[in-house]
Amino acid sequence: MAKYFDVHPDNPQPRTISTVADSIRNGALVAYPTDSCYALGTRMGSRDGISRIRTIRDLDDRHHFTLMCRDFAQLGQLVHIDNDVFRAVKAATPGPYTFILPGTKEVPRQLLHPKKKTVGVRIPDHVATQALLAELGEPLLSSTLLLPDEEEPLTQGWEIKERLDHQVDAVLDSGDCGTEPTTVVDFSSGEPEIVRRGAGDTTRFE
Repeated sequence: MAKYFDVHPDNPQPRTISTVADSIRNGALVAYPTDSCYALGTRMGSRDGISRIRTIRDLDDRHHFTLMCRDFAQLGQLVHIDNDVFRAVKAATPGPYTFILPGTKEVPRQLLHPKKKTVGVRIPDHVATQALLAELGEPLLSSTLLLPDEEEPLTQGWEIKERLDHQVDAVLDSGDCGTEPTTVVDFSSGEPEIVRRGAGDTTRFE
């Protein structure tokens, strides 16, 4: 059964956040809120966590996983980014955007797109997520909590606990979060290509 953690939306309890971060370090798969919707998260190098996310979401090996980053310094260690792209991405973060960029050697090979060698990165604008990333001290491998054959992501912590009780190890709930997935922008060619229109404003990339 998944452990259920309820934290304050504006002042998440440090002890609870620390407990969740410890479980991630030990290989747990966690459902957690973001500024766009709930996500599944596990440690970046966890093969078991990646496999479980693929199973829950019924994903193939072409799926772009997202590395959730605390800040721009952390993001810059994971992807190659030139000056023009740097300015565009910096102006849109933190926020509900995922950027697809060529990965660096810091990114485990199984997370990279098999042909393009790209990975998704983002910096969330969400208090509980930022607290978790700060406590964890490393990026969190993530994927939107969108179940197969469903059009809308799950947005309620209690419902996630109910439906995925035997598939995830923990659910972190901080009340209402967004209901739309992020806007996904592919910068791997140097020019922005909007792959998915979601919670973020796309006009700045058009």
